[in-house]
Amino acid sequence: MQAALMYGPNDIRVEEIEKPECPEGGFVLKVMAVGLCGSDIRNLTTDSKSGKYPHIYGHEITGIIDEISPSCTEYKVGDRLYIYPADHCMQCEPCRTGHSEMCENLGNNLDRPGGFAQYYTVLPRQIARDVIYHIPDGISYDRASLGEPLSSVYACQENINVGFGDIIVIIGAGPIGCFHAKLAKLRGAKKVIMIEINDNRLETAKQFGVDHTINSLNEDPIDAVRKLTNGKGADKVISANPSTQAQAQAIFMAKRTGIVVFFGGVAKGALTELDTNYIHYNGLWIYGHYGSNSMQVQKSFELAISDEFEAEKFITHILPLSEINKGIALTKSGEAIKVVLHPNDREYPKVCVNLQTDVR
Repeated sequence: MQAALMYGPNDIRVEEIEKPECPEGGFVLKVMAVGLCGSDIRNLTTDSKSGKYPHIYGHEITGIIDEISPSCTEYKVGDRLYIYPADHCMQCEPCRTGHSEMCENLGNNLDRPGGFAQYYTVLPRQIARDVIYHIPDGISYDRASLGEPLSSVYACQENINVGFGDIIVIIGAGPIGCFHAKLAKLRGAKKVIMIEINDNRLETAKQFGVDHTINSLNEDPIDAVRKLTNGKGADKVISANPSTQAQAQAIFMAKRTGIVVFFGGVAKGALTELDTNYIHYNGLWIYGHYGSNSMQVQKSFELAISDEFEAEKFITHILPLSEINKGIALTKSGEAIKVVLHPNDREYPKVCVNLQTDVR
C-alpha cells in the first residue's frame, strides 16, 4: 500500500509499504478520506517522535472495512465508518466523572500507525471502547471526517455554555477558529468577532457567521474589541492559536466576570505572561480546553454530518495522499481552510462537487 511516512521534521515521503495484517478480533479499514489537522502539521514539522522514525500520522479517519477477523461480529466487510482516534476506558475516575477526555488509560493513537495510508488497522481494544460510528447513506467520507476536529470545538462551547445573546471573540481564523464561529452562531451567539493576522483567512471566515473581523497587525485588537462591545468586552474569548501573545491579550478582551479559553496549544516550553491582578479584580474565569468526552464525540459527529453544519464550506481542498506536502503548505499559508486527503484516490475522485449526495 501507499503511505505517507515521516522520516523527520519536514521529511514526509509517500512510499510503498506492506499492507497491514488483519488483527485477531479487529479489522482493516480502507481509508477513503483523512483530514489534515493542525496538530498533524505540528507533528510532521517538528521532531515529534524524538527520532523514532519512520512513522505514519493521521487521525481524522473515515473509510470502508476491507478485511475483518472472523471473531469480530460487530461489523462486516463493506461497512462505511468514522473512527474516533482516542479510545476511553470508561472505568477510571475521570471517565466515570464525565471527563473521559482525561482518561487515565487512554489508547495512544499517536504511537500506533495512523491514517495517512491506504489501509488502517482497527484493534479489538478500539472496538470494545466504542469509538466507531457508522456513516449513514447519503453522507460522504469527506463530510464525516470533520467529526473529529469538530469534537473538541463542540466540547469547548458546551462546557463554557456558549448561548443565546453571547458576544464571542475568537482569536485565530484557521479551521478550528472557523468551526468555533459556525458553532457559536448555531448555539445562538449574538455577535462573533474574529481576530487574525491573515486577511485572506479573515475574508473567508465571514461565510461562517463572523460579524466583525480584526487584523491584529493593522490595529490594536484589544481596543478594537472594546469599541465593538461598547467598552465592556466579550462574554467569552477563545484563543484558538499557538501564540502566547494572543493568550496574554485575550484576558483584556473579556468583560468583567467573562470567560477566557486557552484552546490552542502553544510551543512546548513556551510560557504566557498574564496580568493576574487584572484577572483577579475583574473576576475572570480562565479555562484550558482539551479534547472531548465520549458523549460529546457522538454529538459532534452527528452535527458534522448534518445539513446545519454545512461541512462542504470548510473543505476547500481535496488532494490525493501523494500531495500531502502540498496540503501542508496550503494550510500553513492560510490559503486552505480544511484539506482532506484521499489515500485511495483512484477509487474516490479528488473533487466532490456535492458532499451531501456524493456517496462512494
